[in-house]
Amino acid sequence: MELEFLKSLVIIFGVSAIVVFALGRLKMPSIVGFLIAGVILGPHGFGFIKDVHEVELLAEIGVILLMFTIGLEFSLKNLMMLRSYVFGGGIIQIALTVFAVAVMSLFCLNQRINAAIFDGFLVALSSTAIVIKLLMDRAEINSPHGRSSVGILIFQDLCVVPFMLLTPILAGNGGSLQDIAFTMLKSFGVLAAVLIGARWAVPFVLHEIVKTRSRELFIITIILLCIGTAFFTSKLGLSLALGAFLAGIVISESEYASQAIADIMPFKESFIGLFFISIGMLMDISFLKGNIVTVIGAVISIIVLKTIIAATASVLSGQPLRTSILSGFYLSQIGEFSFVLAIAGKNAGLLEEYGYQIFLSASVITMLLTPFIISISPRVSEYLIRVLPLRSFERIKRKRMREEFPSKRSEHVIIIGFGINGSNLAKVLKESGISYVVLEMNANTVKKMRKKGEPIYYGDGTSAEILHKMGIHKAKVLVVAISDAAATRRIVQIARQENRDIHIIVRTRYVIEVEDLLKLGANEVIPEEFETSIEIFSRVLHHYHVPRNVIAEHIDNIRKDSYSALRRVELPGRYLTERHEFLKDIETETYLIKEGSHISGHSIRELHLRAETGATIIAVQRGEEVHQNPPPDFVFKSGDVILLIGKRKDINNAIEYLESERFLVTRYHR
Repeated sequence: MELEFLKSLVIIFGVSAIVVFALGRLKMPSIVGFLIAGVILGPHGFGFIKDVHEVELLAEIGVILLMFTIGLEFSLKNLMMLRSYVFGGGIIQIALTVFAVAVMSLFCLNQRINAAIFDGFLVALSSTAIVIKLLMDRAEINSPHGRSSVGILIFQDLCVVPFMLLTPILAGNGGSLQDIAFTMLKSFGVLAAVLIGARWAVPFVLHEIVKTRSRELFIITIILLCIGTAFFTSKLGLSLALGAFLAGIVISESEYASQAIADIMPFKESFIGLFFISIGMLMDISFLKGNIVTVIGAVISIIVLKTIIAATASVLSGQPLRTSILSGFYLSQIGEFSFVLAIAGKNAGLLEEYGYQIFLSASVITMLLTPFIISISPRVSEYLIRVLPLRSFERIKRKRMREEFPSKRSEHVIIIGFGINGSNLAKVLKESGISYVVLEMNANTVKKMRKKGEPIYYGDGTSAEILHKMGIHKAKVLVVAISDAAATRRIVQIARQENRDIHIIVRTRYVIEVEDLLKLGANEVIPEEFETSIEIFSRVLHHYHVPRNVIAEHIDNIRKDSYSALRRVELPGRYLTERHEFLKDIETETYLIKEGSHISGHSIRELHLRAETGATIIAVQRGEEVHQNPPPDFVFKSGDVILLIGKRKDINNAIEYLESERFLVTRYHR
């Protein structure tokens, strides 16, 4: 039996590696490759794997590890920031989807009312594993639509519990409202207990484990916390994935989260592929061929309906229009927990065999199409906003916020995005007396910062109308500092069309985006990953005493060449081999002249410091003023700060000399 299972794993990984490699050459996502590999390998394909249950356990582990790593990258603070998405957009999305699907099933498919409501449960859930993996692959997990999608997905996972509890009741197989209320109360108690553990128990345990200096023990403990919490919560009615997510949240509150991510990542990437393969194995190719029209109709209906409802839910929860439409596309597929729910419904008599097969085929296809839908979603969302009269929603919201855009500004800076980069820039511009305006899509941030006097306005920078109202034609500089790569490209393109002379500075996460943004019209593109590397190598070179002007020259060359020069930086060998021997032992130190010091009132010439100690005075700070290379007749006062340079031994002698009255004796003899 063990050898058969091992044989199955060899076949699964071998075929999936070939398929993923082939599709990768065609620039297709790995998720598609895993799903197709599952279709090929499964009992309904070529039948290499006869029993799907052989890989289901490993697939479950993949989902657990995926949700665990997501939890590690969150924190309780970030989770609280998502509460408007979770309890706002999530509730609206679930309620509207269940209602709309139930009505359609009731009147179009002639379903019974209980079966129609169950159909709503099945369609309401989206795939947490697929959506979050794509968001991470596209570096959009922290984008506005990424946060909105994750928030709604978290609420969907919470709804798995009541859906499973309501299934036997809909089937008329028992279960009272009191039982449901008790189970829900128990579930919330579990959530509270797990989150409380994040504050005290887990940090203490991890701290004790780390003190042993055993990497193996640390990894075992992390896996135990992950799988143990998932198992514990599942036994009490919650889903495995939600339990794993909570375990990640717990560990994220400690200082060991980064190490945990590094240790778990190899396991996650291996097991998550098995999950997608197991999903692909569910598709019955022969059934699909015989019912192709019905399945395609179901796929189109599901994608369109879920996209519209999820987008509507996001808008109603206060999100901008473009963000809402993108979230709708991300949540347009059927979720993995729907398969578990479908089996329960089939066993309870709420879903017939034919309907079950239609649902399975349509669900797998929606998952298969998700990467392609998401890849075209930015362009489609722009088209929909432009063609359909949807901008009116944004106008209504701006009127409600009493938005009055700047009209008389000129030669100003437009900042798009008020995160860390945008807020820091605004602070510097304010202190420098440079006129600026800020465009932000987070309504709460706009309200909060406007009360503090910031010239900040609500709006979407991808709209030419909004940029026009921000004074794009008269502005001197545009700074784009947002996390949405697609929106950034669109903003640059529109801004360059509207104002040929404006200087556009863009912040992006990855250097691969630099060339595209420059072609679209950006003057300067600052990728975060390379700016970090620049800071690192400049400090390393400074530590090796490479002249500052040489370091600055390398930095300028890298930035002028759109960072391509970083791959071919060559330093003169003498800097790294000789290390400037004449500077190797040179240090600097400061010395404060205290009140009543015998140095006060004497000049540098009278001190004879260099002759007596070997250290040199290179600057003196007096209040806010710094005197560089002060002349010999410079007279010291109390409160002055002297900057000394020399070898450590000379500096120590100088401080001892200044503390003593030795220099008075020296001065007398001279």
